[in-house]
Amino acid sequence: MNDVKIDAKTRQFLLAAQESEITEYYVYSRLAQHTKKEENKKVLQRIADEEKGHYEFWKKYTQKEVRPNWLKVRLFYWTSRFLGLTFGAKLMEKGENAAQRNYDEIIDIVPEARKVQQDEENHEKELLNMINEQSLNYVGSVVLGLNDALVELTGALAGLTFALQNTQLIAMAGFITGVAASMSMAASEYLSTKADGEPTREAIRSSTYTGIAYFVTVLLLITPYLILDHYLWCLATTLVIALFIIFFFNFYISIAKDYNFKHRFFEMAGLSLGVAAISFGIGVLTRMWFGIEV
Repeated sequence: MNDVKIDAKTRQFLLAAQESEITEYYVYSRLAQHTKKEENKKVLQRIADEEKGHYEFWKKYTQKEVRPNWLKVRLFYWTSRFLGLTFGAKLMEKGENAAQRNYDEIIDIVPEARKVQQDEENHEKELLNMINEQSLNYVGSVVLGLNDALVELTGALAGLTFALQNTQLIAMAGFITGVAASMSMAASEYLSTKADGEPTREAIRSSTYTGIAYFVTVLLLITPYLILDHYLWCLATTLVIALFIIFFFNFYISIAKDYNFKHRFFEMAGLSLGVAAISFGIGVLTRMWFGIEV
């Protein structure tokens, strides 16, 4: 190992990899310390130990101690605490892979780097998938609530916008419609889950996730009608908020569950905006046919 000649470029790569490993070691160690589930604690500590091992491996070549990036430690630690262990950990791994872990460039110089590369690409991914988070078990319920709220309420608000042309009336009608629909969706999810043979506790949790996702989406979508004056600006802002919700949710799921972000985002956005456009047209025709003036 001492006979290996390392040029300046390779040394910089190794130092950057060393910093990355020790940074991730501190992230996973802190998460393990503050995780209540024993099974998750063991997985996180196991990954932390592997990261520390990789750090020591690179150190044998650089012969230098490297400090962690404390900003990243705090950032990914709190991201994981607020948005979930799986999301935070996988987001960190994806960011590091994209930034600097191109091991192919140094394998000819440091052949043992291939084992580290395999650990990063395979073993740690398997370990991350072992993390058991209750919230991720109900992704389907959240998708159901979000998708229905986005499609139904953006469509309803678009139709009401031109039919009523009064922001307060639109907000009131949208809120009443949304609350009723959220309770209806939660009840339907409960009955559907029970029909699939799931225990009552699971059915209640599933319906709760569906109802909350729907209700929160309703509140976000009607907010512009409570703040802005012109109904068209309200509608435009609501559509922007809908796209933001779709973007954030699909980004989260694509990281946490390894789904295809682009396909899911455009599919969900197309449905929501398409229904909104049709409903807006229905609102125009309804106002014309019935001669409604509010």
